Amino acid sequence: MGSLFRSEEVCLAQLFLQSASAYSCISELGERGLLEFRDLNPKVSPFQRRFVGEVRRCEEMEKTFSFLQQELRAAGRVPGPCPESPRAPVAREALRVQEQSEQLAQELREVTRNRASLRGRLRDLRQYLHVLREGERFTSLPAPLGSQPRPRALSEREPILDPSLHQHLERKINFVAGVIHPWRVTAFERLLWRACRGYLVASFVEMPEPMEDPATGESITWVIFLISYWGEQIGQKIRKISDCFHCQVYLYPESEASRTDTIARLHGQIQEFSVTLEETEKYLAEVLDKVAQALPTWRVQVQKMKAIYLVLNQCSFDVTKKCLIAEVWCPVQDLTQVQDALRQGSYQSGSSVECFVQRVPTLESPPTLIRTNKFTAGFQSIVDAYGVASYQEVNPAPYAIITFPFIFAIMFGDVGHGLLMFLFALWMVLYEDSPRLRQGTNEIWLTFFEGRYLILLMGAFSIYTGFIYNECFSKATAIFTSAWSVATMANHSSWSSAYLATHPSLTLDPNVTGVFRGPYPFGIDPIWSLATNHLNFLNSFKMKMSVVLGIVHMGFGVVLGVFNHVHFQQRHRLVLEFLPEMIFLLALFGYLVFLIFYKWIKFSAADSRVAPSILIHFIDMFLFTSNAENLPLYPGQVPVQMVLVVLALASVPVLLLGTPLYQWCRQRGLTASAVPVQPLATGEQEPLLEGQEARNSINATTEDVESGRHGPDAKHFDFAEIFMHQAIHTIEYCLGCVSNTASYLRLWALSLAHAQLSEVLWTMVMRNGFVGLSYVGGVVLVPVFAAFAVLTVAILLVMEGLSAFLHALRLHWVEFQNKFYVGAGYKLCPFAFAPDTWE
Repeated sequence: MGSLFRSEEVCLAQLFLQSASAYSCISELGERGLLEFRDLNPKVSPFQRRFVGEVRRCEEMEKTFSFLQQELRAAGRVPGPCPESPRAPVAREALRVQEQSEQLAQELREVTRNRASLRGRLRDLRQYLHVLREGERFTSLPAPLGSQPRPRALSEREPILDPSLHQHLERKINFVAGVIHPWRVTAFERLLWRACRGYLVASFVEMPEPMEDPATGESITWVIFLISYWGEQIGQKIRKISDCFHCQVYLYPESEASRTDTIARLHGQIQEFSVTLEETEKYLAEVLDKVAQALPTWRVQVQKMKAIYLVLNQCSFDVTKKCLIAEVWCPVQDLTQVQDALRQGSYQSGSSVECFVQRVPTLESPPTLIRTNKFTAGFQSIVDAYGVASYQEVNPAPYAIITFPFIFAIMFGDVGHGLLMFLFALWMVLYEDSPRLRQGTNEIWLTFFEGRYLILLMGAFSIYTGFIYNECFSKATAIFTSAWSVATMANHSSWSSAYLATHPSLTLDPNVTGVFRGPYPFGIDPIWSLATNHLNFLNSFKMKMSVVLGIVHMGFGVVLGVFNHVHFQQRHRLVLEFLPEMIFLLALFGYLVFLIFYKWIKFSAADSRVAPSILIHFIDMFLFTSNAENLPLYPGQVPVQMVLVVLALASVPVLLLGTPLYQWCRQRGLTASAVPVQPLATGEQEPLLEGQEARNSINATTEDVESGRHGPDAKHFDFAEIFMHQAIHTIEYCLGCVSNTASYLRLWALSLAHAQLSEVLWTMVMRNGFVGLSYVGGVVLVPVFAAFAVLTVAILLVMEGLSAFLHALRLHWVEFQNKFYVGAGYKLCPFAFAPDTWE
């Protein structure tokens, strides 16, 4: 693992790959994930590159895989992840994968088509069978002579025509039978009546069993209709109307013997088709099993192969067309692994010529690479959300591991709430390898899971600050004996019965011996939770604490800028920027911290009434005056404050003009001595040699180097531009010291808001459950506690936690990081076959 303090050293390198072994070498590099490839053919269309045919072949195989996956999902099967990450296939294996996948796809198409045809045919036969069965109920022959006449009942099962009228009919009766969708029955019947009134008799009945709708695939109960009519023209109208309503019309035999033979024949055909369909289903299941077993591995292999050819398209050929040249960004410490990967790739391809890597100095700013693990990744993502660190700039992430949870905990300090958050994060940490937790589809849940270690520390620090505030679900806990003694106050004061009767609130005087026996061992004394001035006491404490912590945090950010100045060999900034910044910050706001601590130490309970106001002293400091009513804290305070203000004001012009004048004088001296100016370079960059083409990127021309296009620092000296940048920095810093110090007061405000919300929730819910429910409280307390738990999680943990998180994020981004962090870099994105990418 590389250094977390600043990004690793990254260099530009060239890979010389033999054409026969280039594929294997890139595959080996992709498995290790070491290099970021650069496109050496930016002006070449993707359709004109050398390996466009191979890429298209991979895309065709991906289309085949998509069809196979759709068939699996249609069959109710979900293809699982690849059990292991296979390597990219060689040319012969890729052909085998293509042939097998196309063969399976062709088999699936044929079997699926045959199954659909069999299902359709079987459905038609069953519908025809039901039509004939239901038709017999309407067109049955008359009863034998001598039998009892049936009572005429209004039923759908009665024959359409009275059997006794058959012998009186002079015209031939024809029938149209079929099935229709149940939604179309009403309109179909209405249209038949209007078009053929008086010349037909229609009967509708639901099919005994539901069947599949071929259009939607849903199972519905079809409606069987049987229409008797006179005349051929009426029959044509009926058939046309049936076609318009997408009815399935079947031939209805006239004689009962023909219908009986047809039913027997349909039974035989249905049995034969059922057996054939069952065999087809078995064969389809076997083909799907083969697809489900091979598809995950094939997809990974083809995607890797496609990625390799896309990288090869970014390479350029040498003049002999036998060697590919690639340009990569590579961490310096991984150069030996890169060479080993090239050697392994050459060996696997059977090439006799070994590929190799060569460093290339460049004036471009390399990408940023900061290696993280599962613990530091969450904190690094917070910093990267503001901006990726510039190359080898000081990284704020290692300090945020401590400062971010602590600043969050100051605003969220409560033992109970912090414990709930800690246990939730601990559960995620202990079961972090569970596939259920890792493979969730909820984006909010994945965000919580990725930041589980951050939430764990936030909960642990909140427990600590909760003990400092002595708050557990807004209630104080008496871990130690209180330092205040009410009995001593009652024994050594003039509290009489009449005095006690007329004064519901009593004041404890710490000047009375034995009333106050010293500070509480840890945190806030629990007796303050009973005091009426509890809020005033905590407000004063938390406000001063917020100012002190804010100035310390900002001062630490200014100190971190020293490491940037020293690393980039800009030592003049130590005197011209760091020193005036520290003088300005400490002379004004550092002095404010001194006054806070000095007042805490010097004044005790005996002389607290005459203690001066720090705020008035701070205002008088800027006005160069003194207030007779506000006594000085120490002798000679006014001259000391005047000197500090003068120092702070004197540091502003130094900060404003120091760096521009230094660079202007340096430029004039270099111009007068006719020495060419070397742009600022990083540690691995060397001075340009005479052969510039050999010392720079192969896709850089001589004009690019001479015009400085490769070096963002190699620009023409412009004093006005430098002065403008420095003026913006000076104004932002000086005004920011004032606004940023006030911004840290959000620690006090949100801590107060969290404590008050907790107290209100306890008073309005749990206190009423304990006090106002008398003897039935034990029963009713169950839903009361449930409401308290839900509101605690929803409001105090989720909403208040998110609010404190966002404010802590702002304090780090704006108040802390802008003192030393630019964040103008870009990440190193190595070419790698990550397992998560292919699943």
